[in-house]
Amino acid sequence: MINLPFSGIIFSMKTASEILPNETHVLHKMVLDYQSTVDQLQEKLTWYEEQFRLLQHKRFGSSSEKCPDQMELFNEAESIIDDLKQDDSDIETIRYQRKKPGRKPLSNHIPRDVIRYELPEAERFCDCGHALHEMGEDKSEQLEIIPAQVKVIEHVQVKYGCRACENGIISAPKPAQPIPRSFASASLLAYIIVAKFMDSLPLYRQETIFKRLNIDLSRATLSNWMLKVAELLTPFYDRLHELLILQKILQADETTLNVIQDGRETKSKSYMWLYQSGGHEPEHPIVLYEYQATRAGAHAANFLQGFSGHLQVDGYAGYHALASDECILVGCMAHARRKFDEALKALPKKSRKNKTGMAQTALRQFTRLYALEKQFKDLTIEQRYLLRQEKSKPLLEALKQWCDDNVSKTAKDAAIGKAIRYTINQWDSLIRYIEDGNIQIDNNAAERQIKPFVIGRKNWLFNQTPRGANASALLYSLVQTAVANNLEPFDYLKYLLTELPKLGRHYEPEALDQFLPWNLTEKIKPLK
Repeated sequence: MINLPFSGIIFSMKTASEILPNETHVLHKMVLDYQSTVDQLQEKLTWYEEQFRLLQHKRFGSSSEKCPDQMELFNEAESIIDDLKQDDSDIETIRYQRKKPGRKPLSNHIPRDVIRYELPEAERFCDCGHALHEMGEDKSEQLEIIPAQVKVIEHVQVKYGCRACENGIISAPKPAQPIPRSFASASLLAYIIVAKFMDSLPLYRQETIFKRLNIDLSRATLSNWMLKVAELLTPFYDRLHELLILQKILQADETTLNVIQDGRETKSKSYMWLYQSGGHEPEHPIVLYEYQATRAGAHAANFLQGFSGHLQVDGYAGYHALASDECILVGCMAHARRKFDEALKALPKKSRKNKTGMAQTALRQFTRLYALEKQFKDLTIEQRYLLRQEKSKPLLEALKQWCDDNVSKTAKDAAIGKAIRYTINQWDSLIRYIEDGNIQIDNNAAERQIKPFVIGRKNWLFNQTPRGANASALLYSLVQTAVANNLEPFDYLKYLLTELPKLGRHYEPEALDQFLPWNLTEKIKPLK
């Protein structure tokens, strides 16, 4: 026993011979247990460091998924494309022209007023005394904005009566209106819908804008109009839903939103689900949103009931319940790549420049796959399928072998370990895109469609009621479906709100087919 006096306190320290046992096998076990504890603590420390670097990057870094040596990866990708061009003479060569610097001219579709500046007759003489003649013109353009103009349309219904029998009064009929006994016209409603659900302008800001136009429209009135319009358009939304289920390739995604229930904001997140036409070039693009209070996979199963084909989604387990012989799940290669990108960002800055690192090696493989998809973009479905089998399949097999070889070398909770395990677990669905030349390599198209809602959500933060969330889902659906079909949303909604009320209350679902966006390409102005 060793006694050390320190500040008036006696500390007792036992010697090593008194602490450690004499048996060799017991000592060996203690050393192994100690080493295991150290390894566990080191893994946990590494995990915390990775999480810290990821949080720092999310807060202060760029959201781009490009690697530090991305230019070299792109150069490698271009060399792959060059090889393809040399090997496959039957592939269409795509040529690109570099844009010239300078301002882009204004579109010819914009109405124009031409103002000519000519010298007066008296000034069309040279100093030498001879008459001047025209030898050319200098043109310049200015873009002029005419602020929103409003007007009142008075509907005057003339009444008729008979002086002989005086048997009642007959009035000239007025066309059916989108909202009966309301002064909201189809154009006004379409304007409000597009402003909120495409331009992300909340109703309270629109209220302020209308006040500047000397129009007193409260937020409550605007909100009530949106609910009424949603009720009117519900049968049309249901018809789009029926047609969407008949398609053979769909994509799905979901995102969160806050909804106030019973006068207070719920603590649990609600969800906006997205379902849209998949494939490289769907014949009839449809984009539908659906509000649900939870993220349960049963919601997707109910919405897609009767669907038979390929459903492309991310790795969320809620979609697994849909997997069957009729509904074949297709994975998203972009999500798998994103896991490795996060693993790269979780590394210290010096390690990110290591070209032979595990994350960098995997990302290089993904770049090769996407380089091929870029080359196959404008080919036919059959050509794309054959080239994927010839070019993409070997790269996928190499990536899978690399993941299998390295999974045991990584910690389960490490970022690179999660990336490798995610890829292995999702592998069967990830490579399913090469089985059909019309399936896309990833689910990015659905993510792009969910983005307009995410942008709008940042402006209005929450929906007041579940009924309002359902109305928002419906109106988002019609706006984005119009955009997907290259129709100007305002013109499309104005036409829809003008003509649909004329059908009355009772009609067959097929009667709505005349309002489908792909049937109105001759009547509605294109978006671009």
